[in-house]
Amino acid sequence: MKVRLKVWRQSNPGTPGAFEEHETPDINPNMSFLEMLDVVNEDLASKGQEPIAFDHDCREGICGTCSLVIDGKPHGPHQGVATCQTYMRSFSDGDMITVEPFRAAPFPIIRDLVVDRKAFDRIMQAGGFISVRTGNAPDANAIPVPKIAADLAMDAAQCIGCGACVAACKNASAMLFVSAKVSHLGLLPQGQPERQRRVLAMVEAMDKEGFGACTVTGSCEAVCPKEISLDFISRMNRDYGRSLLQGEPGRKAGASDEA
Repeated sequence: MKVRLKVWRQSNPGTPGAFEEHETPDINPNMSFLEMLDVVNEDLASKGQEPIAFDHDCREGICGTCSLVIDGKPHGPHQGVATCQTYMRSFSDGDMITVEPFRAAPFPIIRDLVVDRKAFDRIMQAGGFISVRTGNAPDANAIPVPKIAADLAMDAAQCIGCGACVAACKNASAMLFVSAKVSHLGLLPQGQPERQRRVLAMVEAMDKEGFGACTVTGSCEAVCPKEISLDFISRMNRDYGRSLLQGEPGRKAGASDEA
């Protein structure tokens, strides 16, 4: 099969970009979207043209770097998968496919389809840690964790920080990302000492980076490759409100009354 690409090209952050059209060589429908781009780049290089710059790493839906907007939807037409898990059999022979970078002011374009998402790193640095004692690992049953709390924490921890939630939101809100990171630590006993300080610091860092407000359209949840629930935004809002009003230390280890 062959498809036509309408792909965003931009040589650097200081120059304007524009769409270019390219037709792929013959490709196997079982190729992933990134494998198709590899083939296109090999073809461009053989013609002496500049390859298309795009981000990738694990290509297994784990790292979150393969962040593209495909036909107007972050990560492509399917739900619950990243760009690297989108296959060309999802398209038809001769289709025109529009490929863009994630567009949000806090994600400045570096080149072509590559954006700078260090804003997420700075939010994590603001509060995404727990205080632990060094030394030998504790016994597995030393700190009992209710199963419902453990399951919720694991649901939140699935977030790969790709930024699809920001790209899909009309306000470029990072609330789903931040709430997942706040919740997966705040639900567990080990995360209690910093619980209130964490949510205040991470929300403050999010606002400082210029992300927009959440108006609960649900677009973030709809495009999240790990299907992170909007419920975590509600949980973070409750923690944030308590932390503003109470100004108290976090709950004692093991106490998670909202699990």
